[in-house]
Amino acid sequence: MAKGDDSLLKKKNKKLRKRLNSKNDSTSVSAKIAAVIAAKKRRKAGKRRICEGMCYSLPTLDDPFNDRHGKPEFKTRDSETKTTSPKEKTDHVKGKSAPSGKGTVGGSISQKPNRQTGKDANNKSHLEKENVKMDQIGDLCCDQHHDNEISDFPSKFVFWCLSAIENALRHDDAYTEGEGNSFFLDSWGLEFSKCFSTGKDLMDTSGTFATTEQIAWIVSAAADIFVRKEKQGLSLETPFLLFLVPSEKKAGQVRTVCKPLKSLGIHTVSLHPGASLDHQIQGLKSCEPEFLISTPERLLELVLLKAIDISDVSMLVIDGLNAICNAGHADAIKSIKKLISGNPTLVVFNDSNHTSIPVVRHLLTGPICRISINNSIASQSSCIVQSVQVCTSDEDKHVKSIDVLCQFWSSQNHNSNLLYILRKDVKSHKLVKTLKSMGCSTSLESDATTSVDPKRRLVTMIDLEDISTADIGMYDAIVLPSFVPTMDTYEHILTTMARQSVNGILYGFLTKRDTEHAGPLISILEQCGQEVPETLKDLHQSSNMSED
Repeated sequence: MAKGDDSLLKKKNKKLRKRLNSKNDSTSVSAKIAAVIAAKKRRKAGKRRICEGMCYSLPTLDDPFNDRHGKPEFKTRDSETKTTSPKEKTDHVKGKSAPSGKGTVGGSISQKPNRQTGKDANNKSHLEKENVKMDQIGDLCCDQHHDNEISDFPSKFVFWCLSAIENALRHDDAYTEGEGNSFFLDSWGLEFSKCFSTGKDLMDTSGTFATTEQIAWIVSAAADIFVRKEKQGLSLETPFLLFLVPSEKKAGQVRTVCKPLKSLGIHTVSLHPGASLDHQIQGLKSCEPEFLISTPERLLELVLLKAIDISDVSMLVIDGLNAICNAGHADAIKSIKKLISGNPTLVVFNDSNHTSIPVVRHLLTGPICRISINNSIASQSSCIVQSVQVCTSDEDKHVKSIDVLCQFWSSQNHNSNLLYILRKDVKSHKLVKTLKSMGCSTSLESDATTSVDPKRRLVTMIDLEDISTADIGMYDAIVLPSFVPTMDTYEHILTTMARQSVNGILYGFLTKRDTEHAGPLISILEQCGQEVPETLKDLHQSSNMSED
C-alpha cells in the first residue's frame, strides 16, 4: 500500500471515530444548541417550517389573514387573467359585475361610508373573511339544477347559510335560547325541508310566532332560490321575500337573522312605525332590497306613496297572524295579498285560535302542507271547524246528515272531498237508501270490488273499524251520522283529517244516548277555542242530573 493511500485511510477512520464519539456523548451539545444548529442548516438550505415562514411574511390586501403564509398565489399562464377581489367574487355569485349602487343586488341603504371602530371593525373583518370564500359559495350554487324547481331542497348552499347565520348570532350573543343545539338538527327545520320541497304553501300551528331557528330556515331557503334565479340571469326589480311581522320588536329579530346574508349581496330592509316615514322613503330610494321586513300598516302606507313595489314578490311569510288580526290589521293582510300579482309561496304562522280562520282561508286557497311540532289537539286540528249538533231522534239525525251533503255540493269547490264514517253496530241502511234515491253511488273505500256507476255522484263511505288504517287526510269534510263510541276515536279523526287544506269541517250528531260524550266533547271544543252549542251544554247538564 502506498504511503499516500495509508495517510488518506487514517484520516477517514479518524473522522468516523469522531462522529461515533459525538453520538455517544450526550453532554457534548445541548438540545437547545442542537435546535439552533438545525434551524441554521434549514435556513441555509432554503427549507423552513410553516411556523418559521409566518415570522418572515406579513398580511397583504390579497391575503389579509395570512392564510398562504407568504407564498405567492398560483397564477395561470394567461398573462391577461385578472385576480378578482372579494367584492367582485360576491357579484360573480349573483351574476353581476357592476359596482354596488341603486338597482344592484349589493346596494347599500346608506350613501356615505361609515367609520367602524371596536366591535364594528371586528364585524367588518369577519365579513371580509367570509367574502374570501365567495368563490366556494359560487361553486355550491353551480352544483344545483338550472331549473326553478326546488325538489333538491335542502341544498349545500342552504346549510352554508344556516351555518353563517348561526355563527354570526352566537358571535354577537344574539342567540342564547338554543345554546348547544345546531340549526341543522332542528326538528322543525327538517320537517320544513320536506314540506318546502313539495312547492305547496305552508301553515305552521306550533305556536303564535316564529322562533329564531324557524326564521333562519326560511330565509336560507329564500336565499337559495334567489341566488339560483340570479345565476340564471333573471332580473328581479321587486323584493324577493316579504316578511310581515306584527311589531317593531319582531321586525328587529328577523332583521338580525337576515343580516349575515349581506355577504352574499342579499340586502334586507326593515319597515315599521318606529321610524319616520320620510326616513324610510329616502332609504328605499337609495337601494332596492331583496328581503323586505315590514308591519302590514306601514307597508300599505309606503305602497300607496309608491315608495316600494311588491307586485312581483315570490315568497310571502306572515308571522303571528293571530296577533296581527287582534291588532285590527286583518284587512291590511288581505290588501297586501291582492297587491301581489303573481302566485307567491306562502308561509303562515298561525296558532289554534278560531278567530283567525277566515283570514287563513282567504290567504291559503290551494293545497297546503301542515307543520306542527306540537302534539296538542288544538295545534293538530287548527282551522278545522267542529260542527256538533244534538238531535232529538234518529230520524232528525238522518235528515241532518243528508242536509250536510246538499250544503257541501252547493258551497264547496270540486277539489274538496267528503267522507261518511259509518258504524256497523248502528243501522245505516236507511241513509244509504236515501242517497241512492238522490242519484248517488255509495261505496266503501275498503271494498275494491264495488262497482260504481259513472253517471251517479259518488259518496265515499268507510266503516269505523277501518279508520285506523284508512288515509283520511285527503278529506276536507267528514260526517259522523252516528257518533263514535269513544273520544279517542273522535280525537284521531279530528287530528288526521284535512291535512292538505284549511277548509276542514267535522260534523258530529249526538242523541240522548250519547250523554257520556258531552263533557269530554265540551272540553275539546274549549281547547280549540270554538264555541260550545247550548244544546250540548244542556245535554251535559242532563247527564249530571241523572247521575245525581
